[in-house]
Amino acid sequence: MKSYRVGGCVRDRLLGLAVNDIDWVVTGATPDQMLAAGYTPVGRDFPVFLHPDSKQEYALARSERKTGPGYRGFEVSFEPTTTIEQDLLRRDLTINAMAETEDGTIIDPYGGQRDLEARYLRHVSDAFVEDPVRVLRVARFAARFAGMGFRVADETCALIRRIGESGELETLVAERVWQELSRALDEPDPAAFFESLRACGVLARLFPEIDALFGVPQTARYHPEIDTGVHLMMALRKSAELGHDNQTRFAVLMHDLGKGTTPAELLPRHHGHEARGVELVRAFCHRWRVPREHEALALLTTEYHTQVHRAFELRPVTLLKLFTAADMFRKPLRFAKMLDACLADLRGRLQFENAPYPQAEFLADLAQQLRALDHAPLREAGLEGKALGDAIKRERLALIARVQASATD
Repeated sequence: MKSYRVGGCVRDRLLGLAVNDIDWVVTGATPDQMLAAGYTPVGRDFPVFLHPDSKQEYALARSERKTGPGYRGFEVSFEPTTTIEQDLLRRDLTINAMAETEDGTIIDPYGGQRDLEARYLRHVSDAFVEDPVRVLRVARFAARFAGMGFRVADETCALIRRIGESGELETLVAERVWQELSRALDEPDPAAFFESLRACGVLARLFPEIDALFGVPQTARYHPEIDTGVHLMMALRKSAELGHDNQTRFAVLMHDLGKGTTPAELLPRHHGHEARGVELVRAFCHRWRVPREHEALALLTTEYHTQVHRAFELRPVTLLKLFTAADMFRKPLRFAKMLDACLADLRGRLQFENAPYPQAEFLADLAQQLRALDHAPLREAGLEGKALGDAIKRERLALIARVQASATD
């Protein structure tokens, strides 16, 4: 019975990164032996145990054989005779297929250290094609390590293209796709996730609404980068740079989908792209089972980001409609996240990377003042129902007009 540190903890230590979680693989043991040694079983599909003292996870070494479509179509064997090399062979990338003995000796049968040095994301074996989720995992690792110079190896990209052509991506379960997409959004360079999928020819198969944006021109005055897909990736990178949360980054990803369906005769203008985008966002979120709060913020940002950019030009009644439609009075945090997404949209453009955005400050301050309005005197005066609602609306419009006037002084 031998124990090995495996996978990400070995990779990250060799890269000089912080190691937060340690995974172990055990060879030469049976489940009964693990139980007898005091380990607690936690694995549902595979024999995984918690160490009695450290509570770290210890999994029995296993091998896999493809028996059907999708990521569940595997027959798994975890015999005591399974070697550490056999266990590592089933892993996705060479940099994740290394092990380390308890005394620090590296077990690297598939060239993980070589690819760490060369900065390649390379598949371990042709068995990579048997699990379509690995396509998304490779792209996610690209998003994590792009800043360190990592890129997908040419042969791995070719293999991913073959997976796309085989139809295996159509077997992906929506929840697994969202899980990988959501995790990718939290990586240091989320744009690299989509760029890697596109470079390997599968972005259009997985996320056609995003792929459709590449090559679509925009007005150079507002978008010197011209290409809508390039702008989207710049905005997503800016959102990550600004430290935005997962929901906000997703809203940034969705905000311009409507530009992919602009009639050719309108280009490079995109009149009405907001309304067209709303329907595309709804369909995207339904297809991939996106959480409701993510969808709500994305829909809000998609529909109203242009109005936010034009905040100083809007009439008081239009501004009040914006606040009401955004449900700002009940959900101020979501409104603030929308403003953050709009900031990333503005700064995700050539020559606008550090542009000031007084519109967001203006709207945030106005929102705070509107929420602070005291309507108690109206109720004390006996107003109720529609009369009360109309009076509150007049107070809010008057406040907006005063704030606008002071902002232009």
